[in-house]
Amino acid sequence: MSVDDKVSRRDILKIGSAGALGLAGSYLLNKMTPLTPTVKAETHSKNVHAKMNHHNNMNDLSKTSGYKMAERLLTKFDYGKVSTLANGQTLREYEVIAIDKEIEIAKGITFPGWTFNGTIPGPTFRCTEGDLLRFHFVNQGSHPHSIHFHGIHPPEMDGLTSIYPGEKFTYEFEAKPYGMQVYHCHVMPLARHIHKGLYGNFIIDPKTPREKAHELNMVMNGFDLDLDGENEFYTVNGYAFAFMNHPIKVKKDQLVRIYLSNLTEFDLINSFHLHANYFTYYPTGRNDNPSQFTDTIMQSQGERGILETRFTYPGKYMFHAHVSEFAELGWMGFFEVE
Repeated sequence: MSVDDKVSRRDILKIGSAGALGLAGSYLLNKMTPLTPTVKAETHSKNVHAKMNHHNNMNDLSKTSGYKMAERLLTKFDYGKVSTLANGQTLREYEVIAIDKEIEIAKGITFPGWTFNGTIPGPTFRCTEGDLLRFHFVNQGSHPHSIHFHGIHPPEMDGLTSIYPGEKFTYEFEAKPYGMQVYHCHVMPLARHIHKGLYGNFIIDPKTPREKAHELNMVMNGFDLDLDGENEFYTVNGYAFAFMNHPIKVKKDQLVRIYLSNLTEFDLINSFHLHANYFTYYPTGRNDNPSQFTDTIMQSQGERGILETRFTYPGKYMFHAHVSEFAELGWMGFFEVE
């Protein structure tokens, strides 16, 4: 396939499940546009040719590097290096490195990402309201980057200043308000820097702890393989169909808490639908906000919230985007209740 050919997500869907990933992988990230007047256009000549008779992630039981990353991000929270200041306030320090890295987003298909700490999405930073936070940021990537945190903080800590390759900057502010936040690069063009992978969840816990639960971190995202402004894959935590053949295991009647955000670029909304059960939804993760009791919620880009549920019956419960196209292109999985 020549670099002038276009393979859209709709072309992939027309083929059906058999060979869909192979077609998507046959043309991967060939043309890029300049980012800023000081940055040259980037090209990526690597084509990934996947030979398969089936939709690999739908029926493959191997645990690839991409799946392992998605699985790890599901339950790993970065609480930083913790110490206590003279005034008794908790200090949390985090090391954040921007680095260019090839990320496996489906079996045999890689994406030339711009990452925070080597993963897409980046680490899930976690703290408690009132903590003093220091994020020591080092840009080891090939383009200017920054970190913009949602929440309340001084304007000079808002991540609007570009940190150029080889430079460092420390973001320092008090964690507030409690709730579900996100962070992302804020260098222009925003769509490019966010789509390439520079984003993640940022959880500020309330001073009075929430009820104990089995906690899961999920970031909804997408990948535009041919740079036409349309995503060819949709995922949670960066890997297509990650939890189809390796369901997320939970216990019957156990409280399950999901920290859910939408950082999908090029689409106005994304959604989460749970089969055969309902959940309580707290927008922005605030327990004092009005909540919904439902099985489907929508989030625009940058929206986030907490979902809480209990499973009454054992068995497998599917979850997926309730945009059929997104689900068929990778955004679906299972909970397995034991």
